[in-house]
Amino acid sequence: MSEEAKQTDFAAMAAPTTDHERLKPFLGKFRAEVKIWMGPGDPQESTGTMTNTFVLGDRFLHQEYKGDPNEGPFPEFEGRGYWGFNKTAGKYEGLWIDNASTIMQTDTGDVDESGKRWEMKGEMIGPNGDPFVKRSVITLEDDDHHSIEMFFVHGDQQNKAMEIRYTRSG
Repeated sequence: MSEEAKQTDFAAMAAPTTDHERLKPFLGKFRAEVKIWMGPGDPQESTGTMTNTFVLGDRFLHQEYKGDPNEGPFPEFEGRGYWGFNKTAGKYEGLWIDNASTIMQTDTGDVDESGKRWEMKGEMIGPNGDPFVKRSVITLEDDDHHSIEMFFVHGDQQNKAMEIRYTRSG
């Protein structure tokens, strides 16, 4: 393969696609209402702000979360993430880090035919050292509202661990 053909292949591989465009409704500033289930019973509730911007030529959605001060287990919660579409794998991929752990969470998944519901899966190591699966469902309701539901999967059992409802604020 000629050097020119290789450069053309790399340029085509780097170009954003309609799969990247599907992330545009998530751009902006959103208020978040968070529910976390740490075990049986009622969830712990908190609020915060998520600011999403495109980076690196509109290839990746950069997420910055800042929780409102609260009296829960994470009184000054902050997190950062990246979400994008990997053309080589043909999958959406995400990375999340926050100050509630030292885990770099990674997820891989697909969007449904409507282009409004993503299902992402990733593996994590639990506090006891055993691996488990995390499944997240991201639903785009409209340009001003979206949500994420996160489940921990242990064998045949699935437990809802978190739910966040986002409403555009700016």
